[in-house]
Amino acid sequence: MTKKMVLTAETIKEISKIKKEPKWMLDFRLKSLEKFLESNNPNFGPELKIDFNDINYYKRIDDKVYDNWQDVPNEARNTFNEIGLPDAEQKYLAGIGAQFESEVIYHNMLKELVDKNVIFCDTDTALKKYPELFREYFNNLVKYDENKYTALNGAVWSGGTFIYIPPNTTLDRPLQSYFRINSKNMGQFERTIIIVDENSDLHYMEGCTAPTYTSDSLHAAVVEIYVKKGAKCRYTTIQNWSSDVYNLVTKRATVESGGLMEWIDGNIGSKVNMKYPSCILTGEYAKGNCISIAVASENQIQDTGAKMIHLAPNTTSNIISKSIACNGGNATYRGTVNIASKAINSKSTVKCDTIILDKNSKSDTIPQNIIANTSSIIEHEATVSKIDEEKLFYLMSRGLNEDKARELLIMGFIDRFREELPMEYAVELNALLKNYF
Repeated sequence: MTKKMVLTAETIKEISKIKKEPKWMLDFRLKSLEKFLESNNPNFGPELKIDFNDINYYKRIDDKVYDNWQDVPNEARNTFNEIGLPDAEQKYLAGIGAQFESEVIYHNMLKELVDKNVIFCDTDTALKKYPELFREYFNNLVKYDENKYTALNGAVWSGGTFIYIPPNTTLDRPLQSYFRINSKNMGQFERTIIIVDENSDLHYMEGCTAPTYTSDSLHAAVVEIYVKKGAKCRYTTIQNWSSDVYNLVTKRATVESGGLMEWIDGNIGSKVNMKYPSCILTGEYAKGNCISIAVASENQIQDTGAKMIHLAPNTTSNIISKSIACNGGNATYRGTVNIASKAINSKSTVKCDTIILDKNSKSDTIPQNIIANTSSIIEHEATVSKIDEEKLFYLMSRGLNEDKARELLIMGFIDRFREELPMEYAVELNALLKNYF
């Protein structure tokens, strides 16, 4: 499809018709559009100056999802070859999906996953092949009417990942999806749903890139994750959107008794990034962790953090946030910890560290910590610093030049985040960060 798809009811109907969706999904999209049109931008965070009339809301380069890399259309294949996606799949992934513009164009997984009855497909396919399972979890954890951008996603969602891990199933290797915005003024609105059933274990990884244009693009995704009793899910993201992309994402997980949800969240690119991965701890002894890094350089605003909502007794959460502001960038931590009255004997630890590398950059820490019982604990620690001149002098006295010494200190600052990444992602992160310092 080559014509520009603007945001109207007729566009919504055309998208739904192209996708051959059931009537209930079309009705949902139209209801979401009404909510989007009547909603205002968030009353917190950076100012959003998005011209919604300039955004292309749907674009596809093919009407198929391929499982053979050589069959993928040249434009997409060449782009993903440049970032090494086929090599990654062969070396260390159990399955992979690749989304180009609005649609997933490649999807594949190992036979052993099929034998284990794992479901790993794009979300549009899940709607067709697993309609009852899809409808049970779709729009259940992140409602379309929460804010302007969940409503926008509800209206024009396309692509994304759908995963179901059966009970008592462990995957030896991660699953991965990669998202690419390749066109000017493009909007990408994937919808991801992950269900990790009882006593199962999943590591899912996600990468995002876009080329730089002179006009803005928009990425407004929704992620819903369900971690059942005794299950574990780790969701690793490295987003490197270009500096003309507004990245406005709602990510949320619910965690049942004895379950664990881990967000490993890297934010390197984008013009404005607003993202706060969340855990709702609904079962006793449920755990939620979020380890994040945000790098804000020239003309970038990273408004990031995490949310931990404790609803059950003996629940624990940990937030580790590392921020770097350089070249006039703005890196802000915005987070919430809420321990409800029934969540007795619960504990949350929040640690926010920021390095500001020059006088034109800035950083703020905006926490909201709430305890509604007397037996729980929240620990919050925040530091803001510059490069340690004594350490810099020491490294230079050992033969390193100043640039190399600064780079070494910065890499040391984010070690806690890097050690949580698979080797391939850690190498990619190092290469990305060296472009900033």
